[in-house]
Amino acid sequence: MKRFARKAILSVAAVGAILSLGLATTTVVHAVATSVESDRISPYGSPVTVDGKRMNVVVAGEGPDIVLLPGFGTASPALDFAPLVEELAADHRVTVIEPFGYGLSDGTAAERTTANIVTEIHDAVAALGLERYTLMGHSIAGIDGIDYANRYPDEVTAFVGIDSSVPGQPGMDAEFPTGLLAAAKNLGLLRLVAAVSGDDYGSSSYSEHDREQLTILSNRNSLSPTYLDEMAHIRTNFADAAGTGFPEGLPLLLFVVANNSSNPGWLQLHEEQAAAVSDGTVVPIDGEHYLHHAHSAKIAEGFRAWSEGRAGSGVDGL
Repeated sequence: MKRFARKAILSVAAVGAILSLGLATTTVVHAVATSVESDRISPYGSPVTVDGKRMNVVVAGEGPDIVLLPGFGTASPALDFAPLVEELAADHRVTVIEPFGYGLSDGTAAERTTANIVTEIHDAVAALGLERYTLMGHSIAGIDGIDYANRYPDEVTAFVGIDSSVPGQPGMDAEFPTGLLAAAKNLGLLRLVAAVSGDDYGSSSYSEHDREQLTILSNRNSLSPTYLDEMAHIRTNFADAAGTGFPEGLPLLLFVVANNSSNPGWLQLHEEQAAAVSDGTVVPIDGEHYLHHAHSAKIAEGFRAWSEGRAGSGVDGL
């Protein structure tokens, strides 16, 4: 029995030593890679000053204004939206906002409440001199967009959602282990998992350069303090959004994943949201949550046809 116990202790100690060595290796690799990658980031866009910090924006095209907002945790909104921006910029001026903690924008210690995020985004929009525009956004921008449109009704002429979040959607009451996730990043485990799992930008719409930049920015921005604070606020932000909706008179166009296997009621939630306004349209698309990765042309064409149809009916603002 004593011999068995001694062997067991030695075995556990050996496993522990191997794990410790592995974690030490991933930690060092992560620290070195982060330092090297910081010099490989290609600048883009231009910053505006918001709350004493730099918020990066990218503007493309000429025509009626569209302000484009990202989904939660998008490493680089400008690069992520690049195929869609290219389509829309043919006849619109498109402004991509990279909120604090996203893309090339600074991080912030301000709480990542919906109210704070919306105020900061609006400050950036105001700094650019935009007065009337379509607000277009992916995922969590659906929640931010409701608050934004209700606070700035004289500016927002329409909201266009790209598989956008809706109040009351299931699964948003979870509490995330942000401390554990921060430790995983510092230990280099996030980088290891990302390297094994690959990226979501295999589409030919993204160049090798952009895919490389997205990987670098993902390693930098994912699970940063700003990211983690926003993650921690997801539960309360959705709770605060419960029962809210877009202004009844605001035109609404929602591109939605047609068959969401993890949420069978997903399309119905958006149809109910569209029915709650006087001019709401839902366009189901067969695809994944990041619809703009593979269906940018369809989204742009659908938006353009919808806008032209409304303009033809005498509706102003688009």
